[in-house]
Amino acid sequence: MPAPLSFAEQQAVFSRLRAANPHPVTELEYRDAFTLLVAVALSAQATDAGVNKATRGLFEAAPTPQAMVALGVEGVAAHIRTIGLYRQKARNAVALSQRLIDAFGGQVPSSRAALMSLPGVGRKTANVVLNCIWGLPAQAVDTHIFRVGNRTRIAPGRDEAEVERAIEDNVPAEFQANAHHWLILHGRYVCLARRPRCAVCPIADLCPYEPKTTDPA
Repeated sequence: MPAPLSFAEQQAVFSRLRAANPHPVTELEYRDAFTLLVAVALSAQATDAGVNKATRGLFEAAPTPQAMVALGVEGVAAHIRTIGLYRQKARNAVALSQRLIDAFGGQVPSSRAALMSLPGVGRKTANVVLNCIWGLPAQAVDTHIFRVGNRTRIAPGRDEAEVERAIEDNVPAEFQANAHHWLILHGRYVCLARRPRCAVCPIADLCPYEPKTTDPA
């Protein structure tokens, strides 16, 4: 496993990412902790744009755990059928809503363990909620962050768990709260999987990836 970038290099990388986007946020649309939790749970193997299109109507019909349970699996499925695995996700949305009512008084908990006790909620989903709602430096590693972390050596790792730990261990503390936002957006729009846009990358000169592309497309 290659060594991560040095502390000074990490400082330079994230200073540039922050300068380009001082206040990064998730591209999922949500109203509160509950709707963010549902949106993130629905986003597995789906695009944020696709999830947003589906959840606009869903959250109008069911903005609370109680309303989601009342809507029922078939009602939820009718709203999200354009999303992959929508039937299982509809079951999870209703089941996690019922669990919130039964175990947490209808409120979204603020601990990772409690969040991960909910149906359909894994570590990545829990970390997004912890970061976006409570501002905790939780690193939600997806395929974009896994790629960027390894390609740039910001956070090398053999799996998502190793990349998460590498971000926590190596990214300077002042950047931890927004690190996963900067990395996912960089992977989504610049450091693309098949042909990274090195010519327009703000950290190209700090990145060890070779061969770099030369066209901005």
